Amino acid sequence: MFHQLQSIEEKYDRLQRSLCDPDVTSDVAGYARLSREIKQLTPVVETYRAYKAAQSAAAEAKEMLEEGGLDKDFREMVAEEWEAAKAKTEELTEQLKILLLPKDPNDDRSVIVEIRAGAGGEEAALFAGVLYRMYTMYAETCGFSVEVVYANETELGGFKEINFMIEGEGAYSRFKFESGVHRVQRVPVTESQGRIQTSTVTVAVLPEAEEVDVQINDADLQIDTFRSSGAGGQHINKTDSAIRITHLPTGTVVECQDERSQYKNKDKAMKILRSRILEAEREKQAAEIAGERRAQVGTGDRSERIRTYNYPQGRVTDHRIGLTLYKLESILNGNLTELIDALLTADTAAKLKEQ
Repeated sequence: MFHQLQSIEEKYDRLQRSLCDPDVTSDVAGYARLSREIKQLTPVVETYRAYKAAQSAAAEAKEMLEEGGLDKDFREMVAEEWEAAKAKTEELTEQLKILLLPKDPNDDRSVIVEIRAGAGGEEAALFAGVLYRMYTMYAETCGFSVEVVYANETELGGFKEINFMIEGEGAYSRFKFESGVHRVQRVPVTESQGRIQTSTVTVAVLPEAEEVDVQINDADLQIDTFRSSGAGGQHINKTDSAIRITHLPTGTVVECQDERSQYKNKDKAMKILRSRILEAEREKQAAEIAGERRAQVGTGDRSERIRTYNYPQGRVTDHRIGLTLYKLESILNGNLTELIDALLTADTAAKLKEQ
């Protein structure tokens, strides 16, 4: 591990020197790429240097104790410094193990979230709207922006399907464990006898793909335009601005009707198309590489039941890590930090164990 850390520190110093090179600073894209790489290495290098300082302090204090000749009070002070430096060294060693875990290459990306009502009819559609509100509120607390791409709204204000983009650095790292089946247990607004109904909603979280990630041939696309429409005749456009793109080789279909501009709708639809194709490739690779997902919390499979929201008991249970929080209202108001941090911690622990 420490040989690896020394190599990282040398690379970090080399990159820092490169920032002073006029050829590098004049290349905007190259400079941005270099700055991102330095930013990624900085936490590792700073922690490694703190480790080396603590290790040096421990060695110095130990040497003074072994040499002897110290008066009682000074010897006690040096002994305390030795113990503190040893404890700090052990603490920083654990931090370095975590920092050296393989990073998810998509963690810094923006995401596309797709929410679909499952079993439960109108009640499932209403809860899809609840989840959309929960995610948008949480995204705002993280400083991310939210933009709806496609929405199929029901008469009661729920969603059969809603797709939206969450843009901001690190969005995928905060939302990636939300893929799967979300189950809700509550008395529907349409239920007159007060019986609890169980409904399901499916969530898919895709890292936003860039053009360089997925090359799409224009000849492989079928593009159709149509008029946007909403529940009860709402949001109807007078022009054919809505876009439907079909990727013929894979049969992937994407619709976007949120914008009044056909160009903007096409741009958004292409972003989603690239992300879906990239995700399909990732799933294919994961299936081919046995055990690749073993160390993850869940599989990211959208058919996996991951969480239950129980209204009568006011609780939320995440089945992957066995965590139950009696904070339903708070969580549905976008306070997801405790839940997401627990998932990240469990994922890190699983990866450390596997390593």
